Amino acid sequence: MNDRKRIEREFRENPVLAGVLIDNPYEGFIVVNKDGFVTFISNLYLDTINLTREDTIGKHITEVHENTKLTQVLETGKPISYDYWETKGMTLIVVRFPILNNAGDLIGAVGKAVFVDIPSGKTLANKLKQLEKEVEFYRQELYKFYNAKYTFNDMIGESDAIKKVKKIAQKIALSESTVLITGESGTGKELFAQAIHNASYRSRFPFVRINCAAVPENLLEAELFGYAEGAFTGAKKGGKPGKFELAQGGTIFLDEIGELPLSMQSKLLNVLQEREIERVGGIRTVSVDFRVIAATNRNLEDMVKEGTFRDDLYYRLNVISLKIPSLRERQDDIPLLVNYFTDKLNNKLKCSVERFTEEAMLVLSKHYWPGNIRELQNTLERVFILSDDNIISVNHLPFSIKMRKGNIIQSKRLTLDEMIDQTEKRIILDTLSNVKDDRIAAAELLGIHLSSLYRKMKKHGIKKSFTS
Repeated sequence: MNDRKRIEREFRENPVLAGVLIDNPYEGFIVVNKDGFVTFISNLYLDTINLTREDTIGKHITEVHENTKLTQVLETGKPISYDYWETKGMTLIVVRFPILNNAGDLIGAVGKAVFVDIPSGKTLANKLKQLEKEVEFYRQELYKFYNAKYTFNDMIGESDAIKKVKKIAQKIALSESTVLITGESGTGKELFAQAIHNASYRSRFPFVRINCAAVPENLLEAELFGYAEGAFTGAKKGGKPGKFELAQGGTIFLDEIGELPLSMQSKLLNVLQEREIERVGGIRTVSVDFRVIAATNRNLEDMVKEGTFRDDLYYRLNVISLKIPSLRERQDDIPLLVNYFTDKLNNKLKCSVERFTEEAMLVLSKHYWPGNIRELQNTLERVFILSDDNIISVNHLPFSIKMRKGNIIQSKRLTLDEMIDQTEKRIILDTLSNVKDDRIAAAELLGIHLSSLYRKMKKHGIKKSFTS
């Protein structure tokens, strides 16, 4: 008796528990504390199980209901939705959920009969369960489509510059703050954005990317915020969610944010502040939970001064800044990157390049690389396609790289005739590549007779086409 009175007093004096339910003749409730002892039971629930309040209050839930699932809720802290319970010729659809206090601590659990004695109750419960499974399936499919594939382990480089920025990025990943990634084109800004997402608490949820420069201005609002049914001619039935809705719980990556039109900047700022979006043509707001990572190769501070970028949006985005070093700031990493891309391109292009000569690697390391890693990768791909050899030497490199100031180390070793021969060979190879090895078309473009083309190909050792 003393235990029952103590537990009843515990329920009455706890505002969190007391606020969970009100006894009424249409719903059945049972409440247990964190230890599984019953603290409240409604009259309808008592009538259903044919017990009295004295038989239940203060008793462990397993004594009141042998097959209870409330113990599972207490163990996992997770709700159990849309279950059904048949008793005394009735079908009750019940939900069970944990009770948390203001600090987020588990203090009990509730079982609630939502529908009572509905003939189709069992069917409805099964349909609701199936719907839950379908929603989870589509959530997983959405995650597969909008996911980040790169992690910090995918970053190639051992230079001090890359180690420093990688260490900072790993710390950033553990926060929830908005990130502004800056750096020249081709430095790997998106790779860092994906790695930050995958190392964050949001990694189980989507990583959604939008290139602000690639979407036409008149479509950008619908792309970001979605649109409602009938919003405009051609709008899909049922409307379409925008990128912010698709990123629910995860990360939205706003690439090329410096290209965002002024007309959209104020709308983006409002979404970042309110965490709510309204679809184009819609009449209701949708709450969204996301983390923003933005990236640009432009100087946003200069754009703010010029009036082409809102200062309030800049400060909202620039909570944490991360500058990615250019390739010329990490030249020690170029051999590692070349080796990495060699394996990747051999697999992609079905080539069998074994290595680069020491001189060729030195020339690549000394190049300015205005296009950074992207330019390096594209250059190597071109070399692989046009080369017939397994070992890449200086002679295989594009003429523009060999002759650039700073790369003279190898060009000083060539005579004028050798340089002319190399240039002629490269022009012939490039021309054949552009016309997909059509020898007649190549001869016409070069302004020489077909027989002259064959003689020059033989002279330079061009034995097979670039596609073979």
